[in-house]
Amino acid sequence: MKAVPSKVEKPVSPASRREPGKQRSSTGYVTIVIVGIFALLPVAWMIFTAFTDTSDIFQFPPSFLRTYTLDHFISVIKNETLWTFVLNGFFISVATSAFSLIVGFCSGYAFSKFRFAARSSMMYLILLAQIVPQVLLLLTLYTAFQSVGLLNTYTALILSYTTFTLPLSVMMLKNTFDALPDELIEAGRIDGAGELRIMVSVLLPAMRPALIAVGLFSFIRAWNDLPFALTLADTERQTLPAGLALTFMGEFQNSYGEMMAASILSSLPVVAIFLIFQKHFVSGAMTGAVK
Repeated sequence: MKAVPSKVEKPVSPASRREPGKQRSSTGYVTIVIVGIFALLPVAWMIFTAFTDTSDIFQFPPSFLRTYTLDHFISVIKNETLWTFVLNGFFISVATSAFSLIVGFCSGYAFSKFRFAARSSMMYLILLAQIVPQVLLLLTLYTAFQSVGLLNTYTALILSYTTFTLPLSVMMLKNTFDALPDELIEAGRIDGAGELRIMVSVLLPAMRPALIAVGLFSFIRAWNDLPFALTLADTERQTLPAGLALTFMGEFQNSYGEMMAASILSSLPVVAIFLIFQKHFVSGAMTGAVK
């Protein structure tokens, strides 16, 4: 009997094999572009408005053919009241970062390397504290600070911001401590170092990326806050977001050009700090997020 030749399958070309991957890649690029436009469009509009003359800000339909000026930036730079808000915000943000780093470092080390009663329960409570909406605690904090005489002080803002940044700071640093081998600590103890010496000389250098990430997170959280600065502090101690609202927003007058110029100038320190420590921030955030 004659053998029936089997059906020969046509070989798949490498180009056809790459087509599904190309489609997925194209879809990813399109998604990134759409999200990028959605995120950067308000920033572009803010910059565009800051350089536009007051008479053309509400031009309709919007057009690039308008009068451009630097008067808004000059006015903001000459405004001494705004510089007071800037200094207040910088001091409060740095203090919040320092407290968050100190308390988060010690707490993360304790939760990671020590075993004690109610350890798991306390960690769950810290996670629950992160879930509670912060605005819901505004009235409680206002009443508490008023009863102890801390209302309208720098301390009230620093303590409130530190309270909100601590849960994430503790968990990030705790996960980073989990990734460090216990042999480092044991070697320090064998050499006769105490716990404080081990924390400062052995663990602190190894935790630098995570500490930078926590410090930036705490700084940005305090720098950008508006409701707590408006409620817990008086005008002399309020931060820049509250100062912008009080200076340029009113019932009968809104200086949108100057407010946009001030917003751009206030964003520059945060952008500069992030660009300088970007590498450490990304690596520290990933280390703290993944156990």
